[in-house]
Amino acid sequence: MRTGDEPLHARSPLKIRCGLALWGLLWTIAGAVAFVNAGRPEWAAACAALAMVAATDLALVIRHIRQGAHYQPGKDIPPYAPDRGRNDAFDIRNGMGRRRNNRP
Repeated sequence: MRTGDEPLHARSPLKIRCGLALWGLLWTIAGAVAFVNAGRPEWAAACAALAMVAATDLALVIRHIRQGAHYQPGKDIPPYAPDRGRNDAFDIRNGMGRRRNNRP
């Protein structure tokens, strides 16, 4: 349900995704280095491939963060009316067992 103050209180998952991508990038690079030192080139290649995926994800997340917020309705747009459990698309009755009267 929209309350009308989303531009003020909206949260974006991009910062946590950025942190997780950075964490994954660090661990996959460390894993690749460790496997190279252990003489396991196939595991090092797998870690390097995962590091490339994490680096790509990190670059995309940083790009989205730098783009900034996208369109949000202004204060002149009224909030939506709450649903109150009605679903006219499937002709479901409200809590009192009656149909809604204001059909178009």
